[in-house]
Amino acid sequence: MKTKILVTGASRGIGAAIVDAFDSDGFDVVGLSTQDGDLADPDVPHRLWDHALQRLDGHIDVLINNAGIFDDNPLDSSETDWLKNWNRTMQINLTASAALCRLAVLHLKETQRPGRIVNIASRAAYRGDSPAHWHYAASKAGMVAITKTIARGYASEGILAFAICPGFTRTGMAEDYLASRGGEKLLADIPLGKVADPEEVAAIAKFCAVDAPPSMTGAVLDVNGASYVR
Repeated sequence: MKTKILVTGASRGIGAAIVDAFDSDGFDVVGLSTQDGDLADPDVPHRLWDHALQRLDGHIDVLINNAGIFDDNPLDSSETDWLKNWNRTMQINLTASAALCRLAVLHLKETQRPGRIVNIASRAAYRGDSPAHWHYAASKAGMVAITKTIARGYASEGILAFAICPGFTRTGMAEDYLASRGGEKLLADIPLGKVADPEEVAAIAKFCAVDAPPSMTGAVLDVNGASYVR
């Protein structure tokens, strides 16, 4: 029986690499993106879940939450704009992911089948981020906390949860950020001397989704070239 997997944020970068990592006969994968629905709309996560269930014949074994945004939110912007940007990032990065996690847990409990949740968080969850990205760091810290809570709450029912915390990864979003802020200086902060490739993060996501031993549930895995060592 094929493992049925739902991946969000799958149109490019890490998400696309994750979908490609499951390119074999043993998996049925549904990769969703903004073309399928805008996660800024609170009603969309449930619609996307139902859509994926239909495409996967009524069952999902693995949820991989990868969708997210990394928008600037300058501290000196107006209060209205700052709160708007804060809330949009929280909705997309954290609340939508939490809603999908909830649906996954309820589904797995109802069907009484084991399953896994993999949340793509960020180094920023532990290290913090730039002054214009309070909201991003907070959203990713929330993802880590949700992951640990799910792991603690549902391990006895065979529901496992893992978080992955990449640093800079070679995606269009990260490359634009590096270029705008002096990439060479930022790269100097990475002992490995390079940003991660999306395929590296995807390999870890696949491991968590399929091969990680059950006793690893609740683990948070770093992928940052030793730029932040906990």
